[in-house]
Amino acid sequence: MKNANIIALMAISGLLCLGSCGTGNKVERYSWDQDLHQRLQYDFTKDENDIKSYIGKYIPDVTEDQMRNWEASKALECMTIDGKKLYFKNAGPNLFRIDPDCRVIKEAKEPASEGYESIDAVNVPEIMNAVKSDGNPIAVPKTMHVKYTLTVKADAVPDGEIVRCWLPYPRKDQPRQSDIKFIGASEGKYVFSPANSTHSTLYMEKKAIKGQPTIFWEEFEFTSSGAWYELSAEKVKPYCPGTSDSAISNKEYKYYTSEREAHIKFSPRLKNLADSLTMGISNPYLQAKALFRWVNDHFPWASAREYSTIGNIPEYVLDNGHGDCGQVSLLFITLCRIKGIPAHFESGFMMHPEGFWNLHDWAEVYFEGVGWVPADQSFGIPAYAKPGSEEEYFFLGGIDSYRMVVNEDFGKRLFPSKRYPRSETVDFQRGEVEWKDGNLYFPQWKYSMEIDYLDGNL
Repeated sequence: MKNANIIALMAISGLLCLGSCGTGNKVERYSWDQDLHQRLQYDFTKDENDIKSYIGKYIPDVTEDQMRNWEASKALECMTIDGKKLYFKNAGPNLFRIDPDCRVIKEAKEPASEGYESIDAVNVPEIMNAVKSDGNPIAVPKTMHVKYTLTVKADAVPDGEIVRCWLPYPRKDQPRQSDIKFIGASEGKYVFSPANSTHSTLYMEKKAIKGQPTIFWEEFEFTSSGAWYELSAEKVKPYCPGTSDSAISNKEYKYYTSEREAHIKFSPRLKNLADSLTMGISNPYLQAKALFRWVNDHFPWASAREYSTIGNIPEYVLDNGHGDCGQVSLLFITLCRIKGIPAHFESGFMMHPEGFWNLHDWAEVYFEGVGWVPADQSFGIPAYAKPGSEEEYFFLGGIDSYRMVVNEDFGKRLFPSKRYPRSETVDFQRGEVEWKDGNLYFPQWKYSMEIDYLDGNL
């Protein structure tokens, strides 16, 4: 199962060991083909009976024709592995998110419950009012105490072998993120990544003990603020990089409007799409707004297979008609860059109260005359926003107060460097673990987060 795009990405990023990767007495050449195969096996675990059983809860008389039609439309994701047709482990629930008719059927039986949107419906107007009141685009801080734990299963690593672990840590170079206070860690020795690292990490090592899980944890506090830049076409100027009127250099402008292996590629299809969506529009903000709206309207959120198994994520979104937060963000970023709008990937966690924390990805976009602003494509056009209201496009130029920013780009080296390809070769959120003979993939460990919102500051 060769995937040239993934292999090229990892070689460029230093994620792929092209020589003999083992140490000690056992020396074996690492094989991405074998690694990709086991990753796909982890994601594609359901057979047709499993999927029909799930669908039958909502559509009891599901037919073969319906199954084949959903597969053809990519609403049911499947592939052949080792000669057997298998479905993505979340293909059943995803069908009722992706297919509009199925979505209506499920919602009639199980009305959607309120989630993080109910929290943002309060927080977003609060941010907008605060910005209008004092003019500071960064507003409404929320302080959190976090304990993050990564647990490697017992005997995943032989007794006495060193386990290497990278945990996510809040960035110190992000203006929306302040008062970062390290409290403690499971190990007495630890290393923070340099402040300018793409992926912000806390690194530790520990010996595995036979019959016992290997547990790493970190504890810290930080303050996350919301932001809103109240964008308009009048505020945004044409790009003039490197001039006295510009805050972006020629080098920066070129970097943030260029292609990047393997998920920001200017294919003919994507270039034609970007041009058609912005036809007759010259203002960069209005161009971005048109792209943001189109992605919002055409790609419903669905649970995603691991990014490391996908050769080109924006093309995958177009082919499959859906995407999770990072997937639609990469599509939006690519379309922006094609139009000469600087954009980059940003990610970490959404940290909403009441248990609504999760891994999350979004973007930042640069507008001349304003600067870098957040753009959360998957939060998109909020259901609670009235059409034509300022809230409608809040997440293009705004972001809520409940975030932890860990990454300023995707697919770069960790610090210290990892010997084997990461479990998540694109993003970095859950953490990474390896030992001298290989990477530890997701089935071999789990992660958890405990969040306390300080001073009743919800």
